[in-house]
Amino acid sequence: MYSSKNKLGYTCVVYKTTCNMITIATDSNFTELLNTHDKVVVKYFANWCGTCKLFSPKYKKISEKPEHEGVLFLDVNAEENPVARKAAGVTNLPYFAVFKAGQKVAADATAKEEGVENLIAQLKA
Repeated sequence: MYSSKNKLGYTCVVYKTTCNMITIATDSNFTELLNTHDKVVVKYFANWCGTCKLFSPKYKKISEKPEHEGVLFLDVNAEENPVARKAAGVTNLPYFAVFKAGQKVAADATAKEEGVENLIAQLKA
């Protein structure tokens, strides 16, 4: 795993060179990312959240699926980014929200792959 800058200049976490990048979003770039990408999945986490840490490899695996091509995957530290947290109405961690054309479509506090896949299905509907 290593960090790099994507073409927009945002810091990204790259898990291997052939996967989709999971972009680390902050309050300063969150709105821009939502407005410049049609379909966005956001994982909200906190550094102290053990379940969040355990789910990270699963989130990476979901982001790598070919059927999710064209979907932007974001990681947001919920404690450090109150504007992004409020946009999704985060109630628990880990928390996932999907946005289409800048608008929240659905959200759920889940630690199950099926839960995230269901959110993505709503995004694509």
